[in-house]
Amino acid sequence: MGVVARVDAYQRRHRWAGLPLAVVYKFYDDQATYLAAVLTYYSFLSLFPLLLILVSVLGTLLSGNPQLRERVLNSALGEFPVIGDQLGENIHSFHGSGVALVVGVLGSLYGALGVAQAAQHALNKIWAVPRHARPDPFRSRLRGLLFLSILALGLCLTTGLSVAESRASVFGARLETGVRVAAAAAAIVLNAALLLLVYRTLIRRRLPLRRLFGAVLGGAFAWQLLQWGGSYYVSKVLRGATATYGLFGIVLGLLAWLYLGALIFLMTAEVSVVRIMRLWPRSLLTPFTDRVQLTPADRRAYQSYAATEAFKGFQKIRVRFGSPPRPPSGGPPEEEG
Repeated sequence: MGVVARVDAYQRRHRWAGLPLAVVYKFYDDQATYLAAVLTYYSFLSLFPLLLILVSVLGTLLSGNPQLRERVLNSALGEFPVIGDQLGENIHSFHGSGVALVVGVLGSLYGALGVAQAAQHALNKIWAVPRHARPDPFRSRLRGLLFLSILALGLCLTTGLSVAESRASVFGARLETGVRVAAAAAAIVLNAALLLLVYRTLIRRRLPLRRLFGAVLGGAFAWQLLQWGGSYYVSKVLRGATATYGLFGIVLGLLAWLYLGALIFLMTAEVSVVRIMRLWPRSLLTPFTDRVQLTPADRRAYQSYAATEAFKGFQKIRVRFGSPPRPPSGGPPEEEG
């Protein structure tokens, strides 16, 4: 038995090796990097004007209490570490006419619905939902509005946590540290619950929510790390930079931050699918060659990919696997896993 065959046999027997490998293969099969790029594109188009509207609305509603206004704004914009500081510093320039605000809201809503549509498409593709079972263009946009409402709710709740955390200093340094740790833990649990709600809203199939919680908790923790990383980038890299460099740094940093966030969002879904649909262990060489003995998980995965492309409910797709091709004449015999 060759080295490759021994590695293949080992990862099939051990969950800690086989499950991550299956997630990576599923991620590759779904072309999730391209799905993340689409999410990043629509997020970039909609995020900036949406944050401008948020700053303007909060600034108007809380104009009578400047201290509370600054605290809430800083907490809300802190959820967007790469661009939030820039908006906070220039808040005075976003108070315009009512017509301009309405136009901005409509334009932002259009872009935000693009994010919702891209997220629906990506999640339904990852979860192998047939095309005929997905909502029509009108219902999908209604789901998109619900998705945006969930995001708005999440922003309000996490902003409330941030405000509570900022007020911890009145209790002394030792208690402040405990409150900060508790607030971070609560934010992770809250983001995990919101992610479950998003999956339940956008994915057109019945989901075992209890079995999803472990994966979404890991995704929420990764999102929290990404926020801390964005804050570090702003404080260490952009602070003190020249205007030109700072502008490019903000744009590139924002794109990178959005793309990493999209990858976390999709990777969490991939982990959930592989675990729930038992799409592991996979054959080690299956992405690279046809001369491979497919595992039952390989077969389930490829069958689901074909079934996903059914456009009509009465369209029947059957998948049959033949024997893998033999190795070239005179070559070594093919190892079977």
